[in-house]
Amino acid sequence: MTPEIDQIFQDVKDRHGAGSITRVEEMVYAKRQERHPLQKDAKWIMPGISQTPWHDPYGHPEIEPVVRAFEAGHGAIKRELADAWSDRKSAFSDYEHYLSRQENWQALYLFRDGGPVESSAALVPTAYTVLTREVIEQGKLCPLLESHFSTLLPGASIAPHCDLWNFSINLHLAVDIPEGCGITVAGETRRWQEGECLLFDYSFVHEAWNNGARPRTCLLVDLWHPETTVPEREALVGLITEIRKLMG
Repeated sequence: MTPEIDQIFQDVKDRHGAGSITRVEEMVYAKRQERHPLQKDAKWIMPGISQTPWHDPYGHPEIEPVVRAFEAGHGAIKRELADAWSDRKSAFSDYEHYLSRQENWQALYLFRDGGPVESSAALVPTAYTVLTREVIEQGKLCPLLESHFSTLLPGASIAPHCDLWNFSINLHLAVDIPEGCGITVAGETRRWQEGECLLFDYSFVHEAWNNGARPRTCLLVDLWHPETTVPEREALVGLITEIRKLMG
């Protein structure tokens, strides 16, 4: 790594204790650890996080209030999203996934590039308010990533892939789900149930598809994995931010 990253880590340890980010340091400085074969293409795997692809959305005290708030707001969220799709299609963009652009995968962002997308507040106020109150202000959103409405057009599919790391976790609120849609994570296929949430570790191989007759939309929220600690989160933000600077 670099002297800058060493200093970031030392600052965290000075505040929280010498052993507070041992797992982060092991991830960065140790040789590549053994990992689940279905996580082999993820860039970073932090040791000590359970190798569990699918999670119970109500199974983590940190995440349960987020799930309940989004599910309670589903009706309003769906109406507002439909109005935005109908009247402000220009607010949606082709989703960029690891520097590739997919025209049949549209996105409306609520949080991106380290901050809220304020222009979305008027378009989808319920989702924006819940995200702000229950996720961002509570420190549960992984600020290295994002939150957005993910719309797969009819016939679209997302090829099998691993995302970058295992220290965040992906929450899906099923907003508008036609027949013929599904998602597979680590070989297990599930269906979105409209108005309910799914929660999974996207460092495992996963794919999704829409074989239905109308767009499929979920609200995606990148949360910190509940098995990470506050000092680890601070160190990880510093680490990845510095790496991104080095990569330009």
